Amino acid sequence: MSYDPANPLIVQSDKSILVEVSNPRYDEARDALARFAELEKSPEHIHTYRITPLSLWNAASAGHGSDFILDALDRLGRYDLPGNVRTDIIDYISRYGRVKLVREDEQLLLVSEDPALIKEIQHHRHLKPYIVAPHINGGLVVDAARRGHVKQALVQFGYPAEDLAGYAPGAPLEVALRQTALGGDEFILREYQLQAVEIFHAAGSSRGGSGVIVMPCGAGKTVVGLGVLSEIQSETLILTPSIVAARQWIREIIDKTTVPAEAIGEYTGEVKEIKPITVTTYQVLTYRPRKSDEYPHFDLFNRADWGLIVYDEVHLLPAPVFRITAEIQARRRLGLTATLIREDERETDVFSLIGPKRFDVPWKDLERQGWIATAECHEIRVKLPDQLRLEYAVAEEREKYRISAENPRKFDLLDQLVARHKGELVLIIGMYLDQLQKVADRYGAPLITGKTSTREREMLFDAFRRGEQSLLVVSKVANFSIDLPDASVAIQISGTFGSRQEEAQRLGRILRPKGDGQLAHFYSLVTRETRDQEFAANRQKFLTEQGYRYEILYEDELENAATPNGPANGVSVSAIRTG
Repeated sequence: MSYDPANPLIVQSDKSILVEVSNPRYDEARDALARFAELEKSPEHIHTYRITPLSLWNAASAGHGSDFILDALDRLGRYDLPGNVRTDIIDYISRYGRVKLVREDEQLLLVSEDPALIKEIQHHRHLKPYIVAPHINGGLVVDAARRGHVKQALVQFGYPAEDLAGYAPGAPLEVALRQTALGGDEFILREYQLQAVEIFHAAGSSRGGSGVIVMPCGAGKTVVGLGVLSEIQSETLILTPSIVAARQWIREIIDKTTVPAEAIGEYTGEVKEIKPITVTTYQVLTYRPRKSDEYPHFDLFNRADWGLIVYDEVHLLPAPVFRITAEIQARRRLGLTATLIREDERETDVFSLIGPKRFDVPWKDLERQGWIATAECHEIRVKLPDQLRLEYAVAEEREKYRISAENPRKFDLLDQLVARHKGELVLIIGMYLDQLQKVADRYGAPLITGKTSTREREMLFDAFRRGEQSLLVVSKVANFSIDLPDASVAIQISGTFGSRQEEAQRLGRILRPKGDGQLAHFYSLVTRETRDQEFAANRQKFLTEQGYRYEILYEDELENAATPNGPANGVSVSAIRTG
């Protein structure tokens, strides 16, 4: 067995990969692994990745073959690559697209150059319900109405299909991008945005038209959506996570495309319009009077001849919407997200029903190019007061997190941070409303929650953008699709347990580039040696994946730490980006 101590990777036979963070080739290893492996742990010194079938299939769909993956592991591995890992990588990569869905006249066919595989599929119990009959040319005729279900079953079977069956063109709609936005600014797609559009559209061929674009908040995912609209040239349904997000989409379409305002409809809890471009919310789609009822608004998917359906923040797609998505596979589908991570672990459903990852762009690459702000991330650890330690010790597990997340000693740290960033635009974000109300009262700042009316939210956000209101206290409503371009500081005082997707959204609130080039700062206040710290470690994996360094300070170190634009004390934790 060969051994090279200078290399940073140790690949083990269970397909886990250990990465030495202090190694000089760490960055090279991080960037390679981002393409085909999933990060599992990211403590200070050794990070752990894992190669999975889904990570390999996403790599294959993005054009990375087994040669690329094996070369990276051989070149960066400290020891020889285990033989079973080499074999499995070649096998799983080769499985993607070995089965294809194609259309012949009115029939949907499942075809492969491997007759034995077709025979195995024909007799597989999860696939048999969708098979209509053997085809004369050796493939299988499958139920065209169950196209999505067939794809889901094939992923579970271990042979994800390449869907080449094409799409309904949809009702035509003329869409052109403006060269100068109505707001007066020059408008042109950046190189990476244009590349994302081109890869998704694939010149109109059946090899494009479905899949997910992964980009950081502030990188212009909405603009990519507009670029796709201009390529598809058809009526479009856009799904968003909130009314505020829906109205942002409407403003962007009016500002940056030639689509007239009267051709754009809002279909939300407040307005019900169906127009050539209709923007709705996940909440409306999943509303039903009783649990036993059907979803009355699901018919929106078939109320017009949509040529494209856009799933904004696709990682938040509610489970019921997967069901209807499985039934509309003949329509083009674009998913937009900052992270493919789902807390319900339904990433395979996104892969099979929305489509594979078509394009992603490293956050740190965009930061270096100046498209998103340079961000510094800090975790500040604080003790639990003695009077709460006994209460914490005997509490139920869920209550342990609330006690530690609402630690009153966090207010002292909050005072220091608010004073440190006086004159900047600051967001204080949390999970528990009682805690947030105390923060709002402490600073005389507005509190925005799910109960705040859409009109009031928009007024407060506008005041924040103009600098008239320099501090906002926000609940989870600030996690999603809120355009606060000048926010430079986010302070997280409590989070949704270990939600990595939430961490992505909260960091994204401060990543839009600043006019004066100032740094963005993301702080998490965490109660040490509690469930709060455990959940924070899981949330931080997202920041690690994206290449951010996460500085750890203890409460007594904050006062003596350097100013926001200088070096700080504490432990600096290197981080990794996934692709």
